[in-house]
Amino acid sequence: MKKSVFTENAPKPIGPYSQAIAVQGKLMYISGQIPYTPAGELAGEAIEVQTEQCILNLKAILEQEGLTLDNMVKVNIYLKDMGDFAKVNEVYGKYFSESKPARAAVEVARLPLDVNIEMEGIAVYND
Repeated sequence: MKKSVFTENAPKPIGPYSQAIAVQGKLMYISGQIPYTPAGELAGEAIEVQTEQCILNLKAILEQEGLTLDNMVKVNIYLKDMGDFAKVNEVYGKYFSESKPARAAVEVARLPLDVNIEMEGIAVYND
């Protein structure tokens, strides 16, 4: 019915959760990805760098199941500062230019490890 998805190409979970859960080969629910590298280091301070690392982490988890960013149907973005929204959109648009998933972006008070951004999403498997 469901299975845990894990790849060494994205950071290990920092708590009691899976990187993603696949449901009967139809949907994948990807846990929030913060801008840490697979080696466990912060990608950088700039919001553009942090945004790109979050997307690369999502991409690595998708690839573990033979999927791509085109399989994403929903992305939630959590920002420490909504003033970064335009910069996030610029980076995000480079990765989601053809097949744009539904999306929400909200400002939050605090994120894990005091990062500036976190992204989570839902992907659909190919038929």
